[in-house]
Amino acid sequence: MPINALLFDLDGVIVDTAIYHYQAWRRMANTLGFDISQEFNEQLKGISRTESLEIILAHGGLTVSENHKLELATQKNEWYLELVSQMTPANILPGVTALFGAVKAAHLKTALGSVSKNARLILERIGMIDDFDAIIDGTKITRGKPDPEVFLKGAAELEVRPDECVVFEDAVAGIEAAKRAGMLAIGIGEPSVLTQADLVVPSLAALTLAEVLTLTGLKT
Repeated sequence: MPINALLFDLDGVIVDTAIYHYQAWRRMANTLGFDISQEFNEQLKGISRTESLEIILAHGGLTVSENHKLELATQKNEWYLELVSQMTPANILPGVTALFGAVKAAHLKTALGSVSKNARLILERIGMIDDFDAIIDGTKITRGKPDPEVFLKGAAELEVRPDECVVFEDAVAGIEAAKRAGMLAIGIGEPSVLTQADLVVPSLAALTLAEVLTLTGLKT
């Protein structure tokens, strides 16, 4: 089965907003009387805001009401939005623009597959909102990664089969979601971390569309 669609995570693949998430989560933790490190923040990659909050509260040894959790998550998101609203096309990661140019020339379909509820805002800020044929974000899914829902919905909106898709992900949970969806997965990061990926590269700048399309040979 040939590759007809490319599905992209947002954070760590198209842009790197991890530092903004970290700054907002750390500010929230500090208001609660404890701190979180950047190393700790790594485990929050690819999971939802609600799940991230639960992990942070457990780390701080805190138990709060559901209403308080909602208030904390809302406040964190407001701080995060203040930061990402300042993003520009200059924040697009290396290799993204070249790859999307090649994808458009090859008439391949593209979708965003992100758990972020702020994905559209970020795409608008960096000028890439029109580069995707489908956008599946946190407002369209009920289950976060590693559940495959986000990628299966992407394939459905693109009207392609899962085995015609390649997913680009930087998180372990995202790679697992792609594999559970029956898709090929290209990891952006370290091979020692993204062990389930079919191919791992340090960034999209290290990859050509031709190399992506040769992955079809990995299909069984």
